[in-house]
Amino acid sequence: MSNAQVLIIGGGAMGVSLMYHLTKAGWRDVVLVEKNDLTHGSTWHAAGLCTHFAHNPTIQELRATSVRLYRDILPEETGQNCGFHRSGAMRITSNSDRMDEFRHVAGLSDFTGYPLEVLTPERIAELHPLAKLDGLLGGIYEPDDGHVDPTLATNAMAQVATRNGAKISRYNAVQSIRREDGKWIVETAKETFRATHIVNAAGTWGWEIGHMMGLNIPSVPVLHQYLVTDAVPEVTERIDAKLPELPMIRDPEESWYVRQERDGLILGPYEKEAQVWSVDGVPPEFGADLMPPDLDRVEHIIEAAMERIPALMNGGVKTVVNGPITFTPDANPLIGPTHGLENAWLLTGSSMGVMEGGGSGWFLAHWMTHGAPPMDALAVDSRRFGTWADRDYRVEKAIECFGLQFGVHYPFEERPAGRGKRLSPLHDLMVERGAVMGAAYGWERPNWFSDRQGDIAHESFRRPNWFPHVAKEVETVTTKAGLADLSVFSKFDITGPEARAFIDSLGANRPPANGRIGLTHVLTPAGGVLSEYTVTMLSDTHAYLTSAAAAQEIDMDQLTAHAKGFDVAVTNRCDELAVIGLMGPLSRHILSQHTLVDLDDGFPWLSAQVIDVAGAQVRALRVSYLGELGWELHMDRTDAEQVFLALEATGKPMGTGYYGAYAANSMRLEKGYRGWGGDLTTERTLHEAGIGMFARTKDRAFTGREAMLERKAKDDRWDMVLLEIHDPEFDPFYAHSVLQGGDIVGVVTSGAHGHRTGKTLALAYLRDRTARDNLTVSILGRRTQATILPAAPFDPENLRLKA
Repeated sequence: MSNAQVLIIGGGAMGVSLMYHLTKAGWRDVVLVEKNDLTHGSTWHAAGLCTHFAHNPTIQELRATSVRLYRDILPEETGQNCGFHRSGAMRITSNSDRMDEFRHVAGLSDFTGYPLEVLTPERIAELHPLAKLDGLLGGIYEPDDGHVDPTLATNAMAQVATRNGAKISRYNAVQSIRREDGKWIVETAKETFRATHIVNAAGTWGWEIGHMMGLNIPSVPVLHQYLVTDAVPEVTERIDAKLPELPMIRDPEESWYVRQERDGLILGPYEKEAQVWSVDGVPPEFGADLMPPDLDRVEHIIEAAMERIPALMNGGVKTVVNGPITFTPDANPLIGPTHGLENAWLLTGSSMGVMEGGGSGWFLAHWMTHGAPPMDALAVDSRRFGTWADRDYRVEKAIECFGLQFGVHYPFEERPAGRGKRLSPLHDLMVERGAVMGAAYGWERPNWFSDRQGDIAHESFRRPNWFPHVAKEVETVTTKAGLADLSVFSKFDITGPEARAFIDSLGANRPPANGRIGLTHVLTPAGGVLSEYTVTMLSDTHAYLTSAAAAQEIDMDQLTAHAKGFDVAVTNRCDELAVIGLMGPLSRHILSQHTLVDLDDGFPWLSAQVIDVAGAQVRALRVSYLGELGWELHMDRTDAEQVFLALEATGKPMGTGYYGAYAANSMRLEKGYRGWGGDLTTERTLHEAGIGMFARTKDRAFTGREAMLERKAKDDRWDMVLLEIHDPEFDPFYAHSVLQGGDIVGVVTSGAHGHRTGKTLALAYLRDRTARDNLTVSILGRRTQATILPAAPFDPENLRLKA
């Protein structure tokens, strides 16, 4: 039996990159086992590296890191070229919404420092003279994009890694995986390994390796094909004239990409109805094989590409390549620790292969080495899907993602596939009352309420059709009372004789007194915000914690790890308990009709009691994310309907209505409340986020304490501010650059129109803390004035909350 500190299962760009980065970080006894040739999975994909075109800065960084690695670092380390071609790349469109998307991504890239140029049709003609301009509105151009020889890049990383002590076992299939005496035992065709850490980097085989680990890996192989032409006269003429290589060109409306390949062209179509393959396990005999061509499926896309680039018709088809690539339900890779398993990691599910491989390995190596990711990980964290992401879900979403590979990514985007996986007991009641539902970690939740059954959101980068409906919901909550289904919260019970000690060492804040409610943040070793919990101490031996829906598996892992050494039990109550929000100035009167408890002096703000409401036992928390008098009512899911109907019946004659997630977002911004996952991330500390009052450091020890205080003392720390945006047309959402004069000084993390105040608001981090005046925010390419608000614009003294 061979020992390994880290056993990486799977080669290709992702697995080899991790091996490379771990050995450079000082890890020893790193072993990679691969069923096929080392570069299988990286070699056949033909598109460019998509260097900067991403809506998320973490995805941008994965791709940009890959480019730097292949273009600069590996050639210097090995003395060998990785075959990187800096051709540039463009996307073109005839869709006005797409142009808004281009402007938005270009604005984000201004902040991250990666150049993107928004194109006119005339500029498209300059950059790609073989493209016809008919019907085009414009495009976007990535000058640093390019393509790489994946075999050269992967072998270069392997060369450096083996030089640093890594070992590679090729053509060695994994047969079984088990946990034994605190180690991972991995049996392969050639030998058995005992490893401290294992990493599933198996790509096409990721689901099977996950199954051996006891995991549900939500990825599906999908067949993608492309064709390579013979010599194209127009390309040959450019080569003879010593003109630069044509930039890659993508038409997301027609769903194809084209790039130059020597004196020919490569055309890659993405059909809307994707063909999944080997959903329940790849055939044992499958190796580095490809499928027979099936061009009939994509003939209409090929014809459309030839209409746009007629030169394609002048080169015969030399080769057709058809092979599997893996898709996750959101098309982002799965990177990070696995849920519920110790020292087990995922680095799989990337549909981009070599595009993201070099950066993905860097990302996970940093996480494994430092105990925290180098950037916010939510977009790639392997725990963003739970057991509810079953076979049907992963297949439906893979087909959808492949078909929408070039889809417009709107803010507040809701896609239809794979819905209805987790339903609150109030779901049908919400739909009957006009709820337009969205999805949050598999849950269906009301986004907004319409007075028309079957209404839908018209997605846009500009003011959406639900704007007036949300305004009505806010008015109802502000003047009367609103009911909400908040059951999507993640919910945990901490019980046992050391429950208070557990909470006291959990995060940056002390536990509240019994019967009181507090907020605590668990930090990473680097001092960033990992988790945010609302903590209710029901007694010294019982703490009740709630957090964001999407944090369920992340928080359960974190709580379980922290529980070691404490005499407590951690219980996941997410599916067992329902939550009703009752908010607004009439909420006390409505609730008082269904309980004998004194809801006035006997139930102050930020207190909690277990009470009877309409015949059901309820954990009543007087807390509000909206800045209004109100209660969260937490109860067994079997009691939710009767409690909701009773409260509704009492409140209806008084004008009680309903509110959804979009109204809640509007109202919380008017209070300046930060949101986990957008405003609060692992990248920034509590003090940088402007909520340092929740960090109680005196005579206390907790993870990240010293790093947080060290960051607080630095002059280059960031600073979160609440901005008023002075633009009557555009509402901010996220990832807009903040400027002072010509300098980019910050980025918006969330935004909305505040209907109670009439102000358009955004939370933003300033990386230049001295930039306080003459600020503008760039929204869809238009700069608009912004003012820092010194206090929350709605009820800054919390008089309504304390009423």
